[in-house]
Amino acid sequence: MKNLLQFPLLCFVVFFSIPNFGYAQTTSWPNKVIKIVVPFAPGSFTDTAARVIGAEITKHTGQTVIIDNKGGAGSTLGTDAVAKAAPDGYTFLLTDNSFAVSTALYEKLPYQALKDISPVSLVADGPAVLVGRLNLPQKNLKEIVQTARTSPNEYNYGSGGIGSSAHLAMEALLLQNNIKMTHIPFKGIASAIVDVVADRVDLAIGSVGSTAPFIREGKLMGLAVSGNQRHPLFPQVPTFAQAGFPNYKMTYWFGVMAPSGTPNDIIQKMHQEIVHAIQTPQVIEVFKNAGVNPTSNSPAEFSKLIRDESSMWSEIIKKSDIKANLN
Repeated sequence: MKNLLQFPLLCFVVFFSIPNFGYAQTTSWPNKVIKIVVPFAPGSFTDTAARVIGAEITKHTGQTVIIDNKGGAGSTLGTDAVAKAAPDGYTFLLTDNSFAVSTALYEKLPYQALKDISPVSLVADGPAVLVGRLNLPQKNLKEIVQTARTSPNEYNYGSGGIGSSAHLAMEALLLQNNIKMTHIPFKGIASAIVDVVADRVDLAIGSVGSTAPFIREGKLMGLAVSGNQRHPLFPQVPTFAQAGFPNYKMTYWFGVMAPSGTPNDIIQKMHQEIVHAIQTPQVIEVFKNAGVNPTSNSPAEFSKLIRDESSMWSEIIKKSDIKANLN
């Protein structure tokens, strides 16, 4: 009888002596290299943001953060790599509006946007900037729109690929003004901007980060910037409203996501790391020079933003009759 009475106590001691490996694995995060996938070629602000935030996370946690650029297919190649990665808290995605665009654009993606990917937090937002090559005969947006109305496809424009945020941003402008231009897709907006600078492409819409250096150096013609006021990095460039197009409201956002199934406590810890990083002087300075605003939100708020934007882009895609596939 004495042995029988001792048996439950022994089980109790043994049970609570066994290490909880799953718990230890998440509470000790991070304890190895973290990878942030950028679904664009190097040179975009998305890439810049990943590198400067990654450097701050490395300093704060002591663990190395590496950046893996996987551009192509309107950002879906890199996104798919993250969707299929182990949900162990060591692979993340840093992307932009293209994530919401792709959800609306492609009938069949190799992943399900908000089922296979979990939003963590925004890191920045900023206005869209319309730029043109310096040798364009027309020197302001009104003249360009007037010419495009009388001569459809007179102009071409570059983007980061079919379904990229830069593609849909321009299509929204064309729709609002009932004009047509020829789309030239690139593997990233940085490559498209380079061809506008080189006088091979007429126009492009990009973030402040991808356009500001060229505007300031006199290599691009700044035509309009979204938002309620001119941007301090190039005060000579009018807002879309000042240029005569008050209905254009496009803005860019940039955010971090994780493979679905990543433990919630790791999601929360990464969220805390992001909040810490975007408040550091180094990140604030880089973001300021790129013309974007450091910002964060909760995973739930980020999910709602994506759903709302996907709905908006669906309307633009339908009206523009944009067709895309991943083959």
